[in-house]
Amino acid sequence: MSTEEIPHCSAKGCRLPAVWVLAWNNPKLHTPERRKTWLACDEHKEHLSQFLDLRGFLKDVVPFADWTG
Repeated sequence: MSTEEIPHCSAKGCRLPAVWVLAWNNPKLHTPERRKTWLACDEHKEHLSQFLDLRGFLKDVVPFADWTG
């Protein structure tokens, strides 16, 4: 796997490897079972989770290695 194929954090400007999957959906746009995902490094996990949670979008936070999405 090349460096470009390694999934990286979704935080703006971050190129660190993803270690978390933040599963979310916008109930105004998505059916309840639909899950969109953002990836997060350890440094940005809390910030991205809070952003989604404040909007009522966050559904689950799972280690990247365990994600079966």
